[in-house]
Amino acid sequence: MLLLAAAFIVAFVLLLYMVSPLISPKSLKLPGAHVVVTGGSSGIGKCIAMECYKQGAFITLIARDENKLLQTKKEIEKYSVNDKQVVLCISVDVSKDYEQVENVLKQAQEKLGPVDMLVNCAGTSVTGKFEDIEVNAFERLMAVNYLGSVYPSRAVIATMKERRMGRIVFVSSQAGQLGVFGYTAYSATKFALRGLAEALQMEVKPYNVYVTVAYPPDTDTPGFAEESKTK
Repeated sequence: MLLLAAAFIVAFVLLLYMVSPLISPKSLKLPGAHVVVTGGSSGIGKCIAMECYKQGAFITLIARDENKLLQTKKEIEKYSVNDKQVVLCISVDVSKDYEQVENVLKQAQEKLGPVDMLVNCAGTSVTGKFEDIEVNAFERLMAVNYLGSVYPSRAVIATMKERRMGRIVFVSSQAGQLGVFGYTAYSATKFALRGLAEALQMEVKPYNVYVTVAYPPDTDTPGFAEESKTK
């Protein structure tokens, strides 16, 4: 009887695995869509925003450095596909004050419409042996890498559920799949994103809202160059 039950469970899981591609969500149509990118002034966030803009999306860039944002805005606008597209820049720290993050995203939606896709790219890294990393670095990384994704997602999720459409992307890291020597502070924050994403997907899937986690390896970005100085 136990063998029969086990065989049934295995068969059911295999069936779900085979059927899942058939029920995957349709690709989000980017022309005219409102895409918000945190950490959008450089690195992966900047490149994602640029690619979405090339496909006709309206972009809201969020980062702390206003000068970098304005420079990135100029670079992205070179790739417009029509004269209606807009690149909106918002200078704010997404990891410090939820109410402030919520307010600026409300303003962005008033200007460019509801958020169709949120890409959480804001992040930072500190490397070193566990006992050599200052305790406040653990706190700072958890704030930026984890809460910096929680706050924007929390600010847009209700509207996405009401509209029954939306995409949320969390940019984790390969260090969010496997612990790496010297990355005790960083790796834990990226593992946290995976747990958040998996739990959140269960809640929002019935509303046609889908969550994606990206696990990029070492990438040639200004952030990676800065991180490499302390390795």
